[in-house]
Amino acid sequence: MIVLELFRTFFMIGLVSFGGGYAMIPVIEREVTSSGWMTTQEFTDIIALAGMSPGPIATNSAVIVGYQTAGVPGAIFSALGMVLPSLIIILIVATFFFKASKNRILQSAFYGLRPIIVGLIIYAAVTFAISNNLIGSLTYKSMSLLLIFILSLFALIRLRFHPAYVIILSGLVGVLLYS
Repeated sequence: MIVLELFRTFFMIGLVSFGGGYAMIPVIEREVTSSGWMTTQEFTDIIALAGMSPGPIATNSAVIVGYQTAGVPGAIFSALGMVLPSLIIILIVATFFFKASKNRILQSAFYGLRPIIVGLIIYAAVTFAISNNLIGSLTYKSMSLLLIFILSLFALIRLRFHPAYVIILSGLVGVLLYS
């Protein structure tokens, strides 16, 4: 039954993925495409939608994948699969956190996990850039996408625009350029 497969897949992703929603994106993408539920391009569109929606991007993407795959029941089972491992782990960790938080080995382990989380986020960004022809041949579309990326990054970092404004402006530019 597809809803149970969705639940199992997202439960395992939620159980073994660390570093937050953006670090989970490559894992979700691999599972979704290898299961044949959608293509990388379709998943990229889902990530764009999930990133603009309120809430955690990994859970949002799980809900959308579940909905696309099996309707409302698929969305519910995917969301439960994604959220339950975190809930269970947090309840267990919270019980021991204050005692363990001073442990130097644990602190060192978490410090050592930081670079891989950054690497997973960069991997997701590069994968999406390649699948959207942002990296590759130089065409009008790829150059305009690169320009939108650079200007968006500049607006976020240097001009300190709110991300919601950058998303809206980028969408409007997309409508102007690609309609």
